[in-house]
This record gives sequence, structure tokens and C-alpha cells, in this order.
Amino acid sequence: MTKGFFNVPVAKNEPVKSYIPGSSERTELKATLVEMRSKVVDLPMYIGGKEVRSEKKIEIHPPHEINHLLGYFYQGDESHVLMAIDAALEARSAWNGLGWQHRAAIFLKAADLLAGPYRAKINAATMLGQSKNAYQAEIDAACELADFYRFGVKCMTQIYEMQPESNPGIWNYNEFRPLEGFVFALTPFNFTSIAGNLPVAPVMMGNVCVWKPSKTAIYSAAVIMEILREAGLPDGVINLVYVSGPAAGKVIFSHPDFAGIHFTGSTGVFQDIWKTIGENIFRFKSYPRIVGETGGKDFIFADPTANTQALATAIVRGSFEYQGQKCSAASRVYIPASIWEKTWNLAEIQLKRLRMGPPEDFTNFINAVIDEASFDKLKGFIDRARDDQDADVIYGGNCDKSVGYYIEPTVILAKKADYITMKEELFGPVVTIFVYEDSQLDETLALVDTTSVYALTGAVFSQDRYAIEKLTKRLSNAAGNFYINDKPTGAVVGQQPFGGARGSGTNDKAGSVFNMLRWVSIRTVKETFVPATDFMYPNFLPDNDR
Repeated sequence: MTKGFFNVPVAKNEPVKSYIPGSSERTELKATLVEMRSKVVDLPMYIGGKEVRSEKKIEIHPPHEINHLLGYFYQGDESHVLMAIDAALEARSAWNGLGWQHRAAIFLKAADLLAGPYRAKINAATMLGQSKNAYQAEIDAACELADFYRFGVKCMTQIYEMQPESNPGIWNYNEFRPLEGFVFALTPFNFTSIAGNLPVAPVMMGNVCVWKPSKTAIYSAAVIMEILREAGLPDGVINLVYVSGPAAGKVIFSHPDFAGIHFTGSTGVFQDIWKTIGENIFRFKSYPRIVGETGGKDFIFADPTANTQALATAIVRGSFEYQGQKCSAASRVYIPASIWEKTWNLAEIQLKRLRMGPPEDFTNFINAVIDEASFDKLKGFIDRARDDQDADVIYGGNCDKSVGYYIEPTVILAKKADYITMKEELFGPVVTIFVYEDSQLDETLALVDTTSVYALTGAVFSQDRYAIEKLTKRLSNAAGNFYINDKPTGAVVGQQPFGGARGSGTNDKAGSVFNMLRWVSIRTVKETFVPATDFMYPNFLPDNDR
């Protein structure tokens, strides 16, 4: 077998296509949408490389057109989870023994498939299944997922290069072993790229995985699995199951070979998982790795010198891209009284230009929220704000689920800084603004830092460099990704490693070497070329005058 030190292709961010009228990518994507809408797909689970179906067949509908049938998936149960674990463990030895360059090649190929022949399909699946507009789907499903795979390979090689020093006569080296067991990937609906990265990051490092996607993102998850299989991923390395959370948890978190979880989802679910793992810690062969990115109550804070046009744009984009269903979305904004009126006038002009409707119409900025439960929750908060004395709905607020789960971009003006929508994560197209007196800047900064349990993303707007330094220092623990004069969303793999602390997760920075390191167990090897043959140390020798 050929051996050598291999240099992988240079990782570069996949360029984002524009989808402007008349462009070839726009034409191709529209045709793909028409084709995919015309079919009713049958989506089995994939366990050990085999298609697995159950007796429970569940319909998939676009959130923006709930009467249209996209296809069916097959709901699994505890027996399917156990089958997936067994398949993963059976595949573990061969996958771990495969040369790392061959692992790398699979995911580099997957990235090229995403960027090329599967680009329109993965984007269309995300648009139809998760109601995401064309540009947001392009950024997420095609480009970011390709970036995760390419930069993941780069991170893998950087880790393997992390080697200790060796003194004369000794050779020290690190072996980066996969974890002893299987990894569970529990992925969200809102980013196809996250769904594709969470099972793959551990697998790149030689692990095997059981993958449970969100039930509202199975349509695009099936395309990801199709791409990975075409890229050459061996059977059983990633096993895709469609099961409920309780069914997965009951089996996985009591299995002795459970080695880690890669999670993105709600804070409450993550905390329950952590608690269950702790209660079962005696069952596991090793202490499991717990890696999670959870909720956010992400902020924008402006001081009196802020550029009001840039601030208004950041509010509109940061709050309402993908209907605010980003863990990084701006959902609370603090604006000084001296610039409030001007900022709001500029923001309102932009808000009135937003179009709402299905993503198949490329002129629509706002599409539907993900499901009825989300719709009902958001409508409840909007209705409450209308009735409360401590808040006013100053823009939008109309909700309609007769055709799809549509909620207008909604702006709430809070009269109290601790109003409920300034504290609780809503995960929808709702932003709450608090106007503070200029003289109360320091007191308001303290509220930014303490109002929420989360610390995912945050942004500050100022034209005063001394003030920027002050804001950055004062809010050093308030956000794992911190933005200066920009919206708090849109982290790019390889440029802004993403993650937050406090109630927002373990801050292991997806798409970076910091995350990939969590999926290996290091063995340090020391070889002595000429070992000692006597126990004596030099100090045991007698003095010459004795």
C-alpha cells in the first residue's frame, strides 16, 4: 500500500451564487423545484447500508403549503435504534482501520457533489421541506455544508500534526484514536448544513454514528444521506433513523458503548440529555463526550454614535432572515432614545419592502415557520404583547395558517427591559426593542449581560472606538460570537468558528479544530531506543572523599 505524508487540497469557502433573474443557477433551481414538487418520495431509514421501513408511514408537507404532499418517511422505534447501534459497532473496526486519506477523500468528494451536481437538489429540498428562500438555502445547504466538509478535512490534518517534542534517544508521538463506542448525532431543522455536519464531524475522525434528524427536516436529510453514499461512505458508518426523542434516548443513553453526543437543539432538551447521561454514567465504558449548541436570545446593542442606516439593516436582516429561525437571530435590541426615531423610520422603510409567501417565488423574503406548534407558540406571544400594558406591537403581528404557517415580521416595543419577549427564546420572526435613555447606557449594558440565560451571539453598533472597546470588554461573556457593526448572524466556516456558552451550549465551535478534537481520544506513545539497564541514578554514587 502506498504510504506518505499527504497534503490535502487547500480548503476554500464555496462561493455563494446570486440566483439573480436570468442566471443559470436560478433556471436550474426553479426546474429542480418543479421536478421535486411533482414527485411523492418514499424515504426509508438507512441502517447498515440497508433501506429499513416500518409499519408507521408519516406524510411530509411543506410548511408553506400544508396541503401539498412531498412524500413519506417511516417512523422507527427502539428496535431500530438498537439495530443502528449494532450496525455502527460492526462497521467500527474497518472504518477506524481505513487510512485517513481515504476518509478525507470521501468527504472532499461529498463537498464537490454538493457544490456541483447536487447543488440544486439539496437547495430545493431545503426550500420545500423547511420553507427557506433560495438565497438562504444556498448559503446553508450547499455552501456551508461543503465548507464543513472541506474545512473538516483540513482540521483533521491539523490535529494529526499536533505532535510532542522528542529528546535525544526518545521518540514521542500522539495517536488520535476515535472514541471507544459510537456517537449519537441529534440534529435540528433550521440548518441543513448543521444536520449534515453533526454526524460527519465525529465520523471524519474515525468514529461511527447513529444519526437522528429533526422530523421536520427528514426531506433534506435523505438527500444528505444520498450524497454521502454516492461519495463512498461505507455501510454502517452513519446510520440514519427516524425515531422519537424518547425512543432514541431510552436505548442510546443506557448503552455501554455510548461514547458521545453531537447536538444542536433546545436548551431544555440538552439539559435533560446531560442529566440522563449523568444518571447513567456508571453504565458506559468511557466518559461520553457531550458537545452541544443550544438556544440563544441574541442581542443588538447600539450607542448614540451608531450608524442608523447600518443598524436598521442589521435589525431587519438579523431578525427576519429565515423567519428568525436561526439560533443566532437577533431577538432583542437596545437603542438609545437619541437615535431611536431615526433608526425606526429607516427600519420601517425596509420592513415594508419585505414580501412574504412560498419560497418557490424567489421574490419572497419571508416564508413560513416550520410547523403548527411553532406557529401557535409565536402567535401566543404576539397576542400577549398586544394586550400587555408593558409592550406594544408596532409592526406586523398578523398570523395565518390556512395555507401555510405564515407569521408576518413582527416588531414589539417593550416598555420594560425585562419584558418576557426580551428574555425568552421565541425562534420566529419576532424581535423586541427596548429604548433606553442615553444617560442609562451603563445600566442598560448590565441588563444586556444579565437578562438572558443564553450567550450565543450578540452585536454592538458604535462609531466611537473607545466605546467599542468598552462594549466589547463589558459584554465579554455575553456572546460566544460577537459582532461589531454587523448583524449577529451569518458565521462562515473557517472564518468565524461558531458556538456560545452559558445556556447556549458547550462552545466547542462547530467547523473548527476545537470541535474536531472532541471526537478523538489521544494516546501518547513514548519509545526509548536504548533503554536503561541499571536502576542507579547519578546522585546515588558516593562522594570521592569517603
